Amino acid sequence: MTNNTGNKSRVSYFYHPDVGHFYYGPSHPMKPHRLKLAHHLVLSYGLYKQMDCYRPHPAAPGEMSKFHSEDYVSFLSRITPDNLRQYSGQMQRFNAGEYTDCPVFDGLFEFTQLYTGASLDGAVQLNNGDADICINWSGGLHHAKKSEASGFCYINDIVLAILELLKKHARVLYIDIDVHHGDGVEEAFYCTDRVMTLSLHKYGDFFPGTGHISDTGAKDGEGFSVNAPLTSGMTDDTYREIFQPVLSKIMEIYQPGAIVLQCGADSLTGDRLGCFNLTLKGHADCVQYVKSFGIPTLVLGGGGYTIRNVSRCWAYETSVLLDTEISNEIPFNDYYEYYAPDFELHLTPEPRDNMNTQQSLEQVRVDLLEQLQNLQGAPSVQMQQVPPDFELKKKKEGENDGGQDDDVRGGNMNKDVVKKQHEAEFYDSVD
Repeated sequence: MTNNTGNKSRVSYFYHPDVGHFYYGPSHPMKPHRLKLAHHLVLSYGLYKQMDCYRPHPAAPGEMSKFHSEDYVSFLSRITPDNLRQYSGQMQRFNAGEYTDCPVFDGLFEFTQLYTGASLDGAVQLNNGDADICINWSGGLHHAKKSEASGFCYINDIVLAILELLKKHARVLYIDIDVHHGDGVEEAFYCTDRVMTLSLHKYGDFFPGTGHISDTGAKDGEGFSVNAPLTSGMTDDTYREIFQPVLSKIMEIYQPGAIVLQCGADSLTGDRLGCFNLTLKGHADCVQYVKSFGIPTLVLGGGGYTIRNVSRCWAYETSVLLDTEISNEIPFNDYYEYYAPDFELHLTPEPRDNMNTQQSLEQVRVDLLEQLQNLQGAPSVQMQQVPPDFELKKKKEGENDGGQDDDVRGGNMNKDVVKKQHEAEFYDSVD
């Protein structure tokens, strides 16, 4: 299934200039500011010239409710640092606010709208055949649940993007190379064979505590959740020895029509919260290997808490997706001082032991290959009516997109009325 055409992929890049302005609060490890650093490296390396660059639309509450519960989305749309007392009960119910890892900060809902809209726009482009690869480094928030914030994540843009891809593709493969288990995505599709999830992560006394190798799915999805539980110190070579054979077998057995790749950068060496020892090249080897199969792919960000390394990683992986070599010397940009003292792109692994033994890694590899071999080939899907692309047919203004205070007009109007698209709503013509 490897793509040997030699033609360069058509790559689309989604970035909203406001997405890096949000602030989780003092001492919180999640820094959206890292997105600005990564974007400025993409600019200063000149990579933007080789991509179609788009300003994404902000996702509407109705789009988020394709997965999340309406009361949870409504809560996120209303909560602010100024009205916390009114929502104390709901904050506990939805796992947000003080005493959780998901604080309520200024512009919280707008932040979720921007990163989610970018992932949905990318999925639609892939469905329409307008691109081979779509990149949204602001997305990849894989811990959010249907009615609960978790692990710095509020809206699960990955699940929403996969649901969009399933309108066109019978099978979608989700791959997660974040140091944390992709629990929110796995949970959403745990009982279906239309989505296979592959997660390589630290397991054992580590957030979120899920992702044991025996967690393989349930009901129709039994065998379609693939978990590689690892421990501290993973190196480029040992990571590759698990990733490539397992993914190769998945592609042979499952034959996905589209791939979603979550590139959490907290699996890099020197991460503030992570404990792996991957270099940029080791991390990007996974991206290159996924790209080699020539399947329509949505590439997303995720974790990453040493922000100067996050931006290095995602800029380098952008170059890999473009088949373009870039200099190890970081070009001057607005955030140049972040890369002191060496001002170089690539990282040197830390001098630390790899706690994963050859025996334990071999056992994980053998167990996963056996799990995949036991699947009865690629599942098929019965023909059914496909819902329209989310942006092509809008519900009438005020319907199911803002909660109980919606301005619902013309209650007896024809249900098929299509909302007129604002001329500034989409940016397909942006270079």
